[in-house]
Formats: sequence, structure tokens, C-alpha cells
Amino acid sequence: MRRVESKPVPLFPGPNDVFAAIGRGIFAGLAGTAVMTAGQRVEMRLRGRQGSTSPGDLVAGLLGVEAIDEAQRRRFSDLVHWTWGTGWGVPRGLLRSFGLRGVPVVVAHFTMVVGTDCWLLASRGLAPPPWRWTRQELIFELLHKGVLVGTTHLAFRLLEP
Repeated sequence: MRRVESKPVPLFPGPNDVFAAIGRGIFAGLAGTAVMTAGQRVEMRLRGRQGSTSPGDLVAGLLGVEAIDEAQRRRFSDLVHWTWGTGWGVPRGLLRSFGLRGVPVVVAHFTMVVGTDCWLLASRGLAPPPWRWTRQELIFELLHKGVLVGTTHLAFRLLEP
């Protein structure tokens, strides 16, 4: 009888493994959300504006729930903000597992993030469509989403084997 040696199962599967790409995407999305949130907080202080509760209002409306008070509404919106931003790492990972790299993956990811956010908020009446925004609102929205996507991309690249 011949002895068959088995290969050890790798702790981190190769870059083409979909589940590994999704896992890296989640961690990259968390990093992207953290950097975007820091930038948003600086921008809010400089412009003297409050944070938006639109993300929480959107999900609360979809779930059919209401906040008891304003503090709970803001906490729920923060939870949705972090979950939503981190979750955008999943399609980033999927795009990579389907072979997209470099500029095409960044453009595709950015388009998905901005398009989905604008469509969801406008379709639920929580924000006007982007063509009705002021130039300043549009610039800051695109800048923040660019930071999210760019940081997610860089973090994803750093996490690749």
C-alpha cells in the first residue's frame, strides 16, 4: 500500500476564492467606512451642520419601525451607516473574484455605491434626486463616497495574499 500525503488546508484561501474575497471585502469596507466617517465628521464641523439621519430613516421605513426619541433615531442611523458602508465591501470582493482589477473595479464599485444611495433615498422621499442638489451638496457627496470606495479599494489590495 502506498502512503498518500494530503496537502494542508490553507488558512487563507487563494484570491479567486469567492468567500475569501467577500471576507476581505467586509474588512476593507469597514476600513473605508471608518475613513469616510472621519472625513464626514470634519466636514460637518467645518460647515456647521448636523449628521444626517436619512440612512436610519430609510431602513426604519422599510422595516416599519419608529424611534422612540431623537437620540434613538441618531443611534439607529449610525448603526445603519456603519453596516451599510461595511456591507459595500461585499460587492467589492465579488467584483475582484470575477476578475475586475484596477481602475475598472473602482469605477464599477463607485457607480454602484453612488447610484444605489441616490436611488434609494430619492425613491423613499428622503432626499431629492441628485440633479436637484446644490453644487456643494453634490461635491461633498461624491467626495465622501470617493473616500469610501478608494479606501475600501486600498484596504482590499492590502489584504490580498
